[in-house]
Amino acid sequence: MKKIKFRIDGKDCTASKDQNLIEAAEQNGVSIPTLCYFKHLNPLGSCRICTVKNNGRTIAGCTLKVDEGMDIEVNTPELLDLRKAILEMMFVEGNHFCPSCEKSGDCQMQNLGYQTGITHTRFPHLFVDRTIDAIPERIVVNQNRCIKCKRCIEEIKTDDGHRVFNLTNRGNHTAVSVDYKQEAKLSEKQAEHAMQICPTGAILVKGKTFGKPFGDRQFDYSRESENMPLEDIKKHKSTNKKKTKKRVATASLAGCFGCHMSMLDVDLGLLDLIDVVEFNKSPLTDIKEFSERCDIGLIEGGCCNTDNIEVLREFRKHCDILISVGECAIWGGVPAIRNTVPLEDCLKESYIDSITSEANETIIPNHEDLPKILDKVYANHEVVKIDYHIPGCPPNANHIWNVVKNMLFEEEYSITYSEFKYD
Repeated sequence: MKKIKFRIDGKDCTASKDQNLIEAAEQNGVSIPTLCYFKHLNPLGSCRICTVKNNGRTIAGCTLKVDEGMDIEVNTPELLDLRKAILEMMFVEGNHFCPSCEKSGDCQMQNLGYQTGITHTRFPHLFVDRTIDAIPERIVVNQNRCIKCKRCIEEIKTDDGHRVFNLTNRGNHTAVSVDYKQEAKLSEKQAEHAMQICPTGAILVKGKTFGKPFGDRQFDYSRESENMPLEDIKKHKSTNKKKTKKRVATASLAGCFGCHMSMLDVDLGLLDLIDVVEFNKSPLTDIKEFSERCDIGLIEGGCCNTDNIEVLREFRKHCDILISVGECAIWGGVPAIRNTVPLEDCLKESYIDSITSEANETIIPNHEDLPKILDKVYANHEVVKIDYHIPGCPPNANHIWNVVKNMLFEEEYSITYSEFKYD
């Protein structure tokens, strides 16, 4: 096979003529991320994660075959941000909640989120209520997690050559549907292959979806691409470099208090912390009101009622740095599951139609002393300016406090890959 010369980000490369760019780049030490490309399938070009520039023209990298003199751009600031934005849109367009997903730790989309350093999204979550199809004999298809990469459509076929998956509808209503008759022909091994080839948790095999322990999952420790740093976690430049005692405030809004429990999991490390940090308004100290201005505020949970909004705004006024801690604070988390249901229906289901309600006691509570429930659960950054985000459900205790010390005292802190987890 004839060898040709081309360039990637200014680096001289060689490959076989007409070789797919994804493979050619990999052979030359450059990783181009993708969610739809699969080695023996025809280029799909559907996810656009592999977007590159070829001689200045933007194009999906998996659809390119290398040729003499090509000048490819992969990791420019513009393309890195574009790639990150596409991933963020995938996360918000579907209801991706990593802690409850059976593919967590084995999910390629989740792993790309880690690689690109996504701690939060610049776009609002849509919370669209889509179908979860459990009718097929061996598999379950969760449309909320499907990114329409078309891998399953092209790859999964019966022994007599019939497709099992197909695209139906158009535009925003496009969905991957299952041919039940053909799906029933799949062997157990073929069904498991369908689950494995899916880059998210959209296809699961019934009875084969038990989670693996941390450490046994594919993406628990090693980052596939080292040229994608966790760029959103940056060293904060303090104006006061002296290691004087700093004030920290914390609050729990619409959440489970799990992030505060994680903070307490630092255990004996608290003895070291109290030498450098004092707590002001915080459930950890039972201080109800701010007595002094604080250097850092840590907020757990999102905003589901008017009281949450008031508390969050007070924290923004009284804290120099405000940090959202955990999934609920960053995008709504478990409480935001109600965002797929109109508020009126949610209240009726809880108070009027609930099987636990006593006879003649089915009323929706409404009193001037009760906080008013909002139309949906809001992420904290939708209400006030948030300076930093620490993802996780909950984040590791040492991760939280190392980030705090990094910001307050400019201590060097390298985030290990195993710490940076959404689950």
